[in-house]
Amino acid sequence: MVLLAIFIQLFTSMTLYDFQSDSKKSDWRIIDDVVMGGRSDGSFSINSDGHGVFEGKVSLENNGGFSSVRYQPDKTIIDGASQVKFRLRGDTKTYQFRFKRKRSDYHSYVASFQTSGEWEEITIPLNQFKPAFRGRDLNMENFPGDQVEEIAFLIGNKKAESFKLEIDYIKLF
Repeated sequence: MVLLAIFIQLFTSMTLYDFQSDSKKSDWRIIDDVVMGGRSDGSFSINSDGHGVFEGKVSLENNGGFSSVRYQPDKTIIDGASQVKFRLRGDTKTYQFRFKRKRSDYHSYVASFQTSGEWEEITIPLNQFKPAFRGRDLNMENFPGDQVEEIAFLIGNKKAESFKLEIDYIKLF
């Protein structure tokens, strides 16, 4: 039974981004609180091991408090996936992973996760992604899991802090 589950998972996964094979810094862009007058400063690079590195400092000055890195793939139809899985190494801080169904949507679907400081795989069911806009939950249904036009990692823990997140891949299962 376990072998069948592994077989199904291997052949029903969809890669959203794999830094070992896709690895283009220009695919990703930083959006910090500076768009609202804040002073946070995030950056994104590809390291010598071929991992995406999202790092910087979150500042609370001028009502700031977040930094994010975003990727906008071509419209990706999600067929049969029920969870997202990413492999990364964080710094023991809490981050958010976000989906947008359409680039033009004002809101994102958000789920938080804690990092351990070690390389790890984190799996989050798609139906646990809640709609939010500017840090506020919205009275809408959770992520329907039908399509994606943007994915993002965000840090915004309501405190000034340095951060570093190394990302290997992002997949749907």
